[in-house]
Amino acid sequence: MQQIINFIIRNKNFLLFLLLFSISILFTIQSHSYHRSKFINSANFLSGGIYNSAHKISTYFNLKSQNQLLFEENKRLKSLLYNLENTGHFTYSDSLLLNKSYYFSNAQVIKNSYSATDNVLLINKGTNDSIQQDFGVITTKGIVGIVDKTSGNFANVISILNSTSSISAQLKKTSHYGSLTWDAKNPALVQLKDIPKIAKVLVGDTIVTSGQSSIFPKDIPIGVIENYNLDAAENYYEINVALFNDMTNLEYVYIIKNTNKPEITNLLNE
Repeated sequence: MQQIINFIIRNKNFLLFLLLFSISILFTIQSHSYHRSKFINSANFLSGGIYNSAHKISTYFNLKSQNQLLFEENKRLKSLLYNLENTGHFTYSDSLLLNKSYYFSNAQVIKNSYSATDNVLLINKGTNDSIQQDFGVITTKGIVGIVDKTSGNFANVISILNSTSSISAQLKKTSHYGSLTWDAKNPALVQLKDIPKIAKVLVGDTIVTSGQSSIFPKDIPIGVIENYNLDAAENYYEINVALFNDMTNLEYVYIIKNTNKPEITNLLNE
């Protein structure tokens, strides 16, 4: 306390000057509209900068939770979208989707390979989350692969970058469909085979899922035609498809369950 008093005594002239200067500024601001507006603008600029910086810091630390919220919303919207396309009814809300064919759940990729001939991914969902073999896996950009093996908390996914992978895909414009495979050369390109010669094929055309299987809904994006040529017999096209997905950089995925798959499989087996 004594130090504070001594400081005031030593600097009394300067402190008196600051006091009188502050009072004069206050009177000036109150009595002149121009000075008052300038002061308010300056104060707003300063406080706005502080609040903006604080908001950016807060937003940065909340990115993970915000991403999770967006992920959940995307899951809900995808479920709504593909079920509406499947049923043809556009008046249901998500909670009223009766006879819902496709259910979407989310997962995170915790291991990814893309340089081998037979690539697989590992996701952090398994049988404890009702994930089963032959469930489709996609991202917001396109298809990723098909669930192969599961444990309680994890699942292996056969990537589309796998020599054993074969997925039904089609030309979006003409609906001609064939088999999507991979030649194990380039992780950015897959091959679409068995497209008949009569189909109109153009570089840049979009390739989507055909809906011919019980795994993926129709019209999930895959990629665009990079180039193509006719096979030796010149009856079918061999098409290189540039993937929408960057298969070397996967983090969040959606898992698709087709509730009608057991019925479809049983009927086909009969």
